[in-house]
Amino acid sequence: MEHSGFGSIDEYIAGFPPDIQALLEAVRATIRAAAPEAQEKISYQMPTFFLAGNLVHFAALKHHIGFYPTPSGIEAFKSETSLYKSTKGALQFPLGQPLPLDLIDRIVRFRVAENLGRAAAKARAPRAR
Repeated sequence: MEHSGFGSIDEYIAGFPPDIQALLEAVRATIRAAAPEAQEKISYQMPTFFLAGNLVHFAALKHHIGFYPTPSGIEAFKSETSLYKSTKGALQFPLGQPLPLDLIDRIVRFRVAENLGRAAAKARAPRAR
């Protein structure tokens, strides 16, 4: 499953078997519903949603779906994210288990508020001379 040079999320998803495509589309639809203003793009060779900065990334790996909501997105939902294997900025949802779409939805909504809040604060900050 070595992929490179994707032009779009559709192209990325199309490179996987139908069962994995269905999981990726479910994650994508959940993110899209939680962040309808976000733009889709490929970043770090992964599907990415962008709104005032990178919001979240996701990817299919050999044994799991990776979800990358930044460390703050994981920390904010620690009691729930601790049920999954994780690194500082990534969660692993094992293949063969139901995707936690409700958790993904809430993390994305948290990240939208975080990014928009940061952008608003930056816009209000006095400019250095």
